[in-house]
Amino acid sequence: MRAARIGGFYRVRPFVSPQPAMRTRFILIQTSHAGNVGAAARAMKTMGFDDLVLVAPRWANVLRREETIQRASGALDVLTNARIVETLDEALDGVTHLCATAMIARDFGPPTHTPREYLEPLGKQGDQHVAFLFGSERFGMRNEDVYRCNVALTIPTDPKFGSLNLGAAIQVVAYEWRLALGGYGVREAAPSVQADAQAVAGMLDHWERSLVEIGFLDPEAPKKLMPRLQQLFNRAQPTPEEIHILRGIAKAMSDATRPPRGAAAPKDPTGSTGP
Repeated sequence: MRAARIGGFYRVRPFVSPQPAMRTRFILIQTSHAGNVGAAARAMKTMGFDDLVLVAPRWANVLRREETIQRASGALDVLTNARIVETLDEALDGVTHLCATAMIARDFGPPTHTPREYLEPLGKQGDQHVAFLFGSERFGMRNEDVYRCNVALTIPTDPKFGSLNLGAAIQVVAYEWRLALGGYGVREAAPSVQADAQAVAGMLDHWERSLVEIGFLDPEAPKKLMPRLQQLFNRAQPTPEEIHILRGIAKAMSDATRPPRGAAAPKDPTGSTGP
């Protein structure tokens, strides 16, 4: 199946057989730095994308170069499945919606939008094969490549410094596109187990003895110290591991009041040697 250029936009003939909804491809045109290919693979994989096509990269063996593999940081399946083609036409096979990435709007090009405002409604269509084009690190995208796109996406940056590394730009676009498709849920930590009331009470008893030993708590006038500590730990809802830590602190406080083992007993200040 081949895509056809119609009225300056890239369109594709109807599918012969049903295709997966909302497929995504990232296309890098004439990439000059091998490390950026690896960074692109890593950025894609973190957002759940794996269709990478390189158009006439500087290095014919770029997918196997050491710098590429190192920068991919484990996204080797994306590199393994990546394809290298000679022309952009080959890279666009099957694409139905084409997005350029350009910092500078072209006078006769497609409309310019930020990724979020444009991709959010696009992500709800559900029947597109979307491709994102990224130009060479040296000279960006050619006008003729931008003209054939449906949109030019520009990432809002500080007007005084708008230079984005290729890998960083791909990460931003991949993230925004993943959000538009529904995103991923936040990975929550496993719920902690709260210590039971008996463990908390035992720890408080331990603390009470230690606080008396170090002179912080006067057992003759305890006031409201222990009830306040009881409420504090009830609010904290400590885990069994935290109860163990608190008991260790109490023990250390008690140990600090005792003389080291083997130390001589303190002398009687009166000098008396017996009754």
